Amino acid sequence: MAARELVVTFDLFSALIDSRTGATATLERLGTERGWEHTPGEVYDDWDARNKQAQQACETWTSYESRSGAALVETYEALGLDGDAGRDLSRILDSLADWPLWPDVEANLTVLSRRYRIGLLSNVDDELFRRTRAAPYVDPELAMTSQRLRVYKPNPRIYHRAQERLGAMVHVATSARDVRGAVEAGIPVVRLRRPGHHLDTDGPRPEFDAGAMDQLEELIPNAWFRLGDG
Repeated sequence: MAARELVVTFDLFSALIDSRTGATATLERLGTERGWEHTPGEVYDDWDARNKQAQQACETWTSYESRSGAALVETYEALGLDGDAGRDLSRILDSLADWPLWPDVEANLTVLSRRYRIGLLSNVDDELFRRTRAAPYVDPELAMTSQRLRVYKPNPRIYHRAQERLGAMVHVATSARDVRGAVEAGIPVVRLRRPGHHLDTDGPRPEFDAGAMDQLEELIPNAWFRLGDG
Protein backbone atom coordinates (compact mmCIF):
# COMPACT_ATOMS: atom_id res chain seq x y z
CA MET A 1 0.00 0.00 0.00
CA ALA A 2 1.30 3.46 -0.92
CA ALA A 3 1.97 5.63 2.12
CA ARG A 4 -0.26 8.42 0.81
CA GLU A 5 -3.26 6.07 1.03
CA LEU A 6 -2.81 5.73 4.79
CA VAL A 7 -4.67 8.15 7.04
CA VAL A 8 -3.00 9.07 10.32
CA THR A 9 -5.52 10.40 12.83
CA PHE A 10 -4.62 12.34 15.95
CA ASP A 11 -6.46 13.04 19.15
CA LEU A 12 -7.03 16.78 19.44
CA PHE A 13 -7.00 17.81 23.09
CA SER A 14 -4.04 15.74 24.25
CA ALA A 15 -1.85 14.67 21.32
CA LEU A 16 -1.94 17.97 19.41
CA ILE A 17 -3.08 20.65 21.86
CA ASP A 18 -1.98 21.32 25.42
CA SER A 19 -5.58 21.71 26.54
CA ARG A 20 -4.79 22.00 30.24
CA THR A 21 -2.54 25.02 29.68
CA GLY A 22 -5.05 26.59 27.32
CA ALA A 23 -8.12 26.16 29.50
CA THR A 24 -6.47 27.09 32.78
CA ALA A 25 -5.43 30.45 31.34
CA THR A 26 -9.10 31.39 31.04
CA LEU A 27 -9.99 29.74 34.35
CA GLU A 28 -7.29 31.83 36.02
CA ARG A 29 -8.90 35.02 34.74
CA LEU A 30 -12.31 33.85 35.91
CA GLY A 31 -10.97 32.89 39.31
CA THR A 32 -9.28 36.27 39.77
CA GLU A 33 -12.48 38.08 38.88
CA ARG A 34 -14.57 35.96 41.28
CA GLY A 35 -12.10 35.43 44.10
CA TRP A 36 -12.10 31.63 43.82
CA GLU A 37 -10.20 29.77 46.53
CA HIS A 38 -9.41 26.87 44.22
CA THR A 39 -6.53 27.10 41.74
CA PRO A 40 -7.21 27.06 37.99
CA GLY A 41 -5.56 23.65 37.82
CA GLU A 42 -7.85 22.22 40.48
CA VAL A 43 -10.91 23.56 38.66
CA TYR A 44 -9.72 22.21 35.33
CA ASP A 45 -8.91 18.76 36.70
CA ASP A 46 -12.34 18.43 38.33
CA TRP A 47 -14.10 19.64 35.18
CA ASP A 48 -12.01 17.44 32.89
CA ALA A 49 -12.76 14.33 34.95
CA ARG A 50 -16.50 15.06 34.96
CA ASN A 51 -16.44 15.83 31.25
CA LYS A 52 -14.82 12.48 30.50
CA GLN A 53 -17.35 10.68 32.73
CA ALA A 54 -20.22 12.37 30.89
CA GLN A 55 -18.84 11.32 27.53
CA GLN A 56 -18.27 7.74 28.64
CA ALA A 57 -21.83 7.52 29.97
CA CYS A 58 -23.35 8.94 26.77
CA GLU A 59 -25.76 6.51 25.13
CA THR A 60 -27.59 8.94 22.86
CA TRP A 61 -25.27 11.53 21.33
CA THR A 62 -25.54 15.15 22.38
CA SER A 63 -23.02 17.84 21.59
CA TYR A 64 -19.64 18.18 23.23
CA GLU A 65 -20.57 21.71 24.21
CA SER A 66 -23.73 20.60 26.01
CA ARG A 67 -21.98 17.76 27.85
CA SER A 68 -18.99 19.87 28.86
CA GLY A 69 -21.39 22.59 30.00
CA ALA A 70 -23.27 20.18 32.25
CA ALA A 71 -19.94 18.95 33.63
CA LEU A 72 -18.87 22.53 34.38
CA VAL A 73 -22.11 23.14 36.29
CA GLU A 74 -21.31 20.09 38.42
CA THR A 75 -17.78 21.36 39.03
CA TYR A 76 -19.04 24.77 40.15
CA GLU A 77 -21.45 23.10 42.55
CA ALA A 78 -18.90 20.61 43.89
CA LEU A 79 -16.19 23.21 44.46
CA GLY A 80 -18.52 26.00 45.56
CA LEU A 81 -17.40 28.36 42.79
CA ASP A 82 -19.06 31.73 42.33
CA GLY A 83 -20.22 32.44 38.77
CA ASP A 84 -22.56 31.43 35.97
CA ALA A 85 -21.17 28.18 34.57
CA GLY A 86 -23.07 28.55 31.29
CA ARG A 87 -21.66 31.97 30.55
CA ASP A 88 -18.23 30.96 31.72
CA LEU A 89 -18.25 27.94 29.41
CA SER A 90 -18.72 30.33 26.48
CA ARG A 91 -15.65 32.25 27.58
CA ILE A 92 -13.61 29.07 27.88
CA LEU A 93 -14.66 27.78 24.46
CA ASP A 94 -14.19 31.21 22.89
CA SER A 95 -10.56 30.94 23.96
CA LEU A 96 -9.96 27.74 21.97
CA ALA A 97 -8.07 29.63 19.29
CA ASP A 98 -5.47 30.53 21.92
CA TRP A 99 -4.92 27.03 23.29
CA PRO A 100 -1.32 26.14 22.38
CA LEU A 101 -0.11 23.31 20.22
CA TRP A 102 2.56 21.17 21.81
CA PRO A 103 5.95 22.54 20.67
CA ASP A 104 6.75 19.62 18.33
CA VAL A 105 3.42 19.61 16.47
CA GLU A 106 3.82 22.20 13.73
CA ALA A 107 7.11 21.01 12.27
CA ASN A 108 6.36 17.31 12.55
CA LEU A 109 2.83 17.44 11.17
CA THR A 110 4.24 19.25 8.16
CA VAL A 111 6.75 16.43 7.67
CA LEU A 112 4.17 13.68 8.18
CA SER A 113 1.73 15.32 5.76
CA ARG A 114 4.22 14.77 2.94
CA ARG A 115 3.91 11.05 3.44
CA TYR A 116 0.45 10.45 4.94
CA ARG A 117 -3.00 11.96 4.90
CA ILE A 118 -3.53 13.74 8.21
CA GLY A 119 -6.86 13.27 9.97
CA LEU A 120 -8.48 13.64 13.37
CA LEU A 121 -10.32 11.35 15.78
CA SER A 122 -11.58 13.39 18.71
CA ASN A 123 -14.44 13.96 21.13
CA VAL A 124 -15.32 17.43 19.88
CA ASP A 125 -17.92 19.36 17.90
CA ASP A 126 -17.06 20.32 14.32
CA GLU A 127 -17.22 24.06 14.90
CA LEU A 128 -15.10 23.89 18.04
CA PHE A 129 -12.43 21.94 16.18
CA ARG A 130 -12.33 24.54 13.42
CA ARG A 131 -11.45 27.21 16.01
CA THR A 132 -8.28 25.44 17.12
CA ARG A 133 -4.69 25.94 16.02
CA ALA A 134 -4.62 22.29 14.90
CA ALA A 135 -7.32 22.73 12.24
CA PRO A 136 -5.04 24.05 9.46
CA TYR A 137 -2.97 20.85 9.60
CA VAL A 138 -5.91 18.44 9.24
CA ASP A 139 -7.78 17.58 6.05
CA PRO A 140 -11.36 18.62 6.93
CA GLU A 141 -12.72 15.58 5.09
CA LEU A 142 -10.68 13.38 7.42
CA ALA A 143 -11.73 15.10 10.66
CA MET A 144 -13.60 12.35 12.48
CA THR A 145 -15.26 14.24 15.33
CA SER A 146 -17.69 12.77 17.81
CA GLN A 147 -20.32 14.99 16.19
CA ARG A 148 -19.78 13.35 12.80
CA LEU A 149 -19.59 9.82 14.20
CA ARG A 150 -22.36 10.32 16.81
CA VAL A 151 -20.47 8.55 19.57
CA TYR A 152 -17.77 9.36 22.11
CA LYS A 153 -14.52 7.73 23.10
CA PRO A 154 -13.78 5.29 24.55
CA ASN A 155 -16.77 3.49 23.01
CA PRO A 156 -15.32 1.07 20.42
CA ARG A 157 -17.93 2.22 17.89
CA ILE A 158 -16.14 5.54 17.39
CA TYR A 159 -12.96 3.76 16.30
CA HIS A 160 -14.80 1.30 14.08
CA ARG A 161 -16.90 4.03 12.45
CA ALA A 162 -13.79 6.10 11.78
CA GLN A 163 -12.09 3.11 10.21
CA GLU A 164 -15.13 2.39 8.04
CA ARG A 165 -15.05 5.96 6.70
CA LEU A 166 -11.31 6.40 6.38
CA GLY A 167 -10.15 2.96 5.33
CA ALA A 168 -6.49 2.32 6.10
CA MET A 169 -5.66 4.27 9.25
CA VAL A 170 -3.32 4.51 12.22
CA HIS A 171 -4.44 6.46 15.26
CA VAL A 172 -2.05 8.54 17.40
CA ALA A 173 -3.44 8.71 20.94
CA THR A 174 -2.22 10.26 24.17
CA SER A 175 -4.91 10.18 26.88
CA ALA A 176 -5.32 6.96 28.85
CA ARG A 177 -8.89 6.39 27.73
CA ASP A 178 -8.01 6.97 24.06
CA VAL A 179 -5.03 4.63 24.11
CA ARG A 180 -7.03 1.96 25.87
CA GLY A 181 -10.07 2.48 23.65
CA ALA A 182 -8.06 2.18 20.45
CA VAL A 183 -6.14 -0.89 21.63
CA GLU A 184 -9.32 -2.64 22.79
CA ALA A 185 -11.08 -1.75 19.53
CA GLY A 186 -8.28 -3.48 17.67
CA ILE A 187 -7.21 -0.60 15.45
CA PRO A 188 -3.56 0.29 14.74
CA VAL A 189 -2.44 2.81 17.36
CA VAL A 190 0.72 4.60 18.41
CA ARG A 191 0.81 6.10 21.86
CA LEU A 192 2.31 9.61 21.93
CA ARG A 193 3.50 10.48 25.42
CA ARG A 194 2.69 13.96 26.70
CA PRO A 195 3.25 15.58 30.14
CA GLY A 196 0.47 14.81 32.60
CA HIS A 197 -0.87 11.80 30.68
CA HIS A 198 -0.33 8.25 31.90
CA LEU A 199 -1.66 4.85 30.88
CA ASP A 200 -4.31 3.04 32.90
CA THR A 201 -2.47 0.85 35.37
CA ASP A 202 -4.84 -2.05 34.69
CA GLY A 203 -5.25 -1.40 30.96
CA PRO A 204 -3.63 -2.94 27.88
CA ARG A 205 -0.14 -1.77 26.91
CA PRO A 206 0.21 -0.39 23.38
CA GLU A 207 2.93 -2.04 21.34
CA PHE A 208 4.12 1.22 19.81
CA ASP A 209 5.09 4.13 22.04
CA ALA A 210 6.58 7.49 21.02
CA GLY A 211 8.24 9.95 23.37
CA ALA A 212 7.97 12.76 20.81
CA MET A 213 6.40 13.41 17.42
CA ASP A 214 9.65 13.02 15.51
CA GLN A 215 9.49 9.29 16.31
CA LEU A 216 6.12 8.83 14.59
CA GLU A 217 7.49 8.64 11.05
CA GLU A 218 9.24 5.38 11.96
CA LEU A 219 6.53 3.91 14.22
CA ILE A 220 3.44 4.56 12.07
CA PRO A 221 4.30 2.07 9.29
CA ASN A 222 5.22 -0.53 11.90
CA ALA A 223 1.84 -0.13 13.62
CA TRP A 224 0.04 -0.39 10.30
CA PHE A 225 1.95 -3.48 9.25
CA ARG A 226 1.32 -5.30 12.54
CA LEU A 227 -2.39 -4.57 12.93
CA GLY A 228 -3.67 -3.11 9.70
CA ASP A 229 -1.92 -4.89 6.88
CA GLY A 230 0.01 -7.62 8.60
